[in-house]
Amino acid sequence: MSAAYFNQYLANQVNTASPEELMMMLYNGAIRFLTEAECAMKEGHVARRCELIGKSISIINELDGTLNHDIGGQIATNLDALYTHMNRELLLANLKDDSARLTQVKQLLIGLRDTWMQAIEQVHAELVAGGNGKKRPVLEDADGSQSRSASL
Repeated sequence: MSAAYFNQYLANQVNTASPEELMMMLYNGAIRFLTEAECAMKEGHVARRCELIGKSISIINELDGTLNHDIGGQIATNLDALYTHMNRELLLANLKDDSARLTQVKQLLIGLRDTWMQAIEQVHAELVAGGNGKKRPVLEDADGSQSRSASL
């Protein structure tokens, strides 16, 4: 497959993805880049390591930028602090050639991705069950009131 076709395929994937799928793509991308950065670090490829860590930092910044503190409340605040910690650790990993810091951040990202995936699957299962006459999930609106919703 040529690079042009592959780029078009990726563009189509992103343009047609749901917000949940986009979030998973971001987590998976950051995890993949950190895995590659670990390899580059072991092989002594400093420029490649810097590039990959930079890509991971950019993704973490994107995740951080999507937080809605008005709706997310304490969870958004905690995620913001965690993303800041991750970026600091990645900068130190790069500066000190420290693969343990890369691994730590990668494990945090894997844990967050897996937690979000479970939450998304649970909400989808509840929504499907709601379509079968069972109780639909109650979602909190931005003002704190509760409403039943058939979509995310």
